Amino acid sequence: MPLPQPLLDECLDRLAREDGVLVQVASTQGSAPREAGAWMAVWRGGTTATIGGGQLEFQAIAAARALLDGQPGAPAHDAVLRYPLGPSLGQCCGGVVFLRYRRIAAADAPALRRALTADLAPVALFGGGHVGAAIVRLLATLPYAVHWIDSRDGVFPDGLPAQVQAEHSEPVQAAVPALPAGARVLIMSFSHAEDLDIVVACLQRLRARGDLPYVGLIGSKTKWATFRHRLLARGFAEEELARITCPIGVPGITGKEPAVIAVAVAAQLLLQAPPLA
Repeated sequence: MPLPQPLLDECLDRLAREDGVLVQVASTQGSAPREAGAWMAVWRGGTTATIGGGQLEFQAIAAARALLDGQPGAPAHDAVLRYPLGPSLGQCCGGVVFLRYRRIAAADAPALRRALTADLAPVALFGGGHVGAAIVRLLATLPYAVHWIDSRDGVFPDGLPAQVQAEHSEPVQAAVPALPAGARVLIMSFSHAEDLDIVVACLQRLRARGDLPYVGLIGSKTKWATFRHRLLARGFAEEELARITCPIGVPGITGKEPAVIAVAVAAQLLLQAPPLA
């Protein structure tokens, strides 16, 4: 059975075949099921993604299909409607959700892709091996925009998810200075020498700008002890080395399979540097 598509890819693929309506949380007041920016695409025969479920979503789907079909009383294109989450909706969150409705067609796909990835938290993953590929596949289903970097030609698979951008960089650490502020960095290249060069570049970036909230290095405690000795010899201080996480992944998950490592790493990213913080 094939793995499910990331939601943005599913939306863009379906948009190539039929028109839809994008329903997006424009803003919220008080307690709400989803945050501003959450979205779903409504089609005549289904939906992609969710704005939180329940009666709110049920009413939003009906309004979106009315817009899609041009029914009287439908929301106007780009209209924002207010939904109090109280007794009238049968939802006890107690807050207010403002939903924006936009009709979308195939010609809107490039702009839609840019809009729905603009606010995703950036992740830079160095290394195109099996573990890197497993992590990329998982992160593409989460609210992250992934910059996948390797020094080798031909290492990236075809048909990358819409949330993933691949880059060949030689030397690989040359990509570090151009990473967006706030990028979470994962280091797992094909060689320890490259890993060390990337760690050094990240430490230099942290020393200069301090804008990488998480830098994780794959490997054992023994690998980190060796790296630590070399990094101290290069003049980095203990407090600087404390910014590097190695081994990576939430403690207690011991499996070595790429998919298991991917789950542990994604969970650590969500715990230590949540995308919607």
